[in-house]
Amino acid sequence: MMGRAKLVLAICFFFFGLTAANAAGVRNFDIPAAAAGPAIRLLVWTPCAEPPKEMDARGAIFFAVPGCSVTGEKLPLIVISHGRRGWFGGHHDTAAALADAGFVVAALNHPGDTWRDASRTDSLSVLVERPADIKRLIDYMLESWPDASRIDARHIGLYGFSFGGYTGLAVIGGNPELRKGLSNCATSSLLACKQLESGEVPGQPITPDPRVKAAVIADPYPAFVFSEENLKKISIPVQLWSSDPAQNADGLSGCCASTIKQRLPAPDYHFVANAKHFSFLATCIPKEAQANPTACIDAPNFDRVDFHRSFHTDVVAFYRKHFADGAGQ
Repeated sequence: MMGRAKLVLAICFFFFGLTAANAAGVRNFDIPAAAAGPAIRLLVWTPCAEPPKEMDARGAIFFAVPGCSVTGEKLPLIVISHGRRGWFGGHHDTAAALADAGFVVAALNHPGDTWRDASRTDSLSVLVERPADIKRLIDYMLESWPDASRIDARHIGLYGFSFGGYTGLAVIGGNPELRKGLSNCATSSLLACKQLESGEVPGQPITPDPRVKAAVIADPYPAFVFSEENLKKISIPVQLWSSDPAQNADGLSGCCASTIKQRLPAPDYHFVANAKHFSFLATCIPKEAQANPTACIDAPNFDRVDFHRSFHTDVVAFYRKHFADGAGQ
């Protein structure tokens, strides 16, 4: 494992190498509780003209400028949906790379399914409400965020990892089937499956959000709720990433993206050899690795810093390609 100084230096080179001129500003916001749902905490990264600083956020090292004034106009928006029991900072390096490249990036904490509040993790209510959370996030960014006028509402993208990949597929029209009798659900450990098999039904419909025009999906889970018939109806560009099933001793790596690939219409598919499921999360500092080795320690022949450098290049290029007439160029 890298020593802390070496790791931080590597991450510094990684971030500073993205662009010579720009950095990422970062700031917290809140969506108030309303009839549509509970309060939601956000972290928003924006293009910034100041050099980045090292920040300690819940033990994670961020490189950004707190409260930096937003630079640019007609900026594309990317919304991030974290994985099961994740948090809005879990992909902070990806968010910073996108902000450095000229995007506004908004990540949320999904209520009831975060590291701090796992009270409804795996439940049917979370599977139903996660896509609704994204709609509320986009509504807030376009209507109430202080710099909403700087966003180009024609160019909204989504990044989703793991359960966030499920969320993203639901948001872009995947129409998950949440019903009794699903293949693989009867034997799944998901609480939602137990609820469905006992006869519970979703409390509200899951509706797509047509404002999302391109999506990057990494290791989506669960896959068995998405039929080929429904996924084939997705009409926006999708970049799909898969970890390596050779690393599936964790029960997650390489589990689901290949299944989704077969059901999507012509995704931009990327298989990452030797990557574990959690290799898509931001690089950990040694303190994080000690506290959460499952999420932080990669296969011996895999370098997460190097992977994220190429990963971010491909993700930025994908969004730029499909938002070619907007900012972020």
